Amino acid sequence: MMTSKTPKIGIFPASGGLGSSIVNHLTKLVTPSDLILIARHPAKLDSLSQAGATVRRADYDEPSTLETAFDGVDTLMLISYASFEIEHRVKAHRLAIDAALKSGVKHIFYSSLGFGSGLSDQSVAHVMGAHLETEKYLQSLEGRVTHTSIREGIYSESFPIYTAWFDPQNPADEITIPHPGTGPGVAWVKRDELGEATAKLIASYVDAPGSFAYLNKTVLLSGGREISLAETVEILGRAVGKSFKIREISVDEYMGLPQIGDKHTYHGVDLSREWTTAWEAIRRGETAVVSPALGEILGRQPERYEDTIKAMIG
Repeated sequence: MMTSKTPKIGIFPASGGLGSSIVNHLTKLVTPSDLILIARHPAKLDSLSQAGATVRRADYDEPSTLETAFDGVDTLMLISYASFEIEHRVKAHRLAIDAALKSGVKHIFYSSLGFGSGLSDQSVAHVMGAHLETEKYLQSLEGRVTHTSIREGIYSESFPIYTAWFDPQNPADEITIPHPGTGPGVAWVKRDELGEATAKLIASYVDAPGSFAYLNKTVLLSGGREISLAETVEILGRAVGKSFKIREISVDEYMGLPQIGDKHTYHGVDLSREWTTAWEAIRRGETAVVSPALGEILGRQPERYEDTIKAMIG
């Protein structure tokens, strides 16, 4: 009697912040032996290897390592390259996608980002550029591979990069950014809830690919409400026991802030000016869209921003 093989789920990269969260939640939904975990530093996944998962090494920046990384994978969760460049990221993503195609991957989940006014294919945020190009590339491959682009909302935990690197342990007296703080704001969302929902989407597809709601579609996972940057700063202030205000400065002034340093430098190129387009995107309402999808997938309301921040800082 013939038995059908269990579909294998690949995660790459599997040991970063979002990847680790997805893997942690997936292990509650499928057996570890169903997982092929691929990471730059596979030693970080030793416990999962011992539990039965297949662990491999691959690195976006070493294309040769991608050639066989996805062999045996049926469903791939491709987590975006960690930077906000455009050309370099797009190239890295395409190399990985092309390698996945050659290895026979049937469906690709891609971790996009929550800029772009919901599901729009346009954004003024430089950080969204590579995501939009990758989404388009996946769409162009329909007929060869199916896909789901998950626009992971703006992490609650990422507040420092939107507040001039606000440090709760050594808070400045004011927040100086090229934005007045007024709405529209950000539908902040807890990263681990994004990981949980993404894992549930993957498991749902593997369980019933023919009826999967997001086949060849894009889905936005956002927090439960929009919060202006001014209110964001007020919430941070309550968490550290100090009152803060935003003082709007120019882009040039932002680039000259001492705490910025090389925080926006990638491959030797300073992209701090390009980064400031994120505030313009916020100003235009690109991060203010509240989608019900996260709550529907989780089966509960997303955690409040205030509670996430309190747990982080309080």
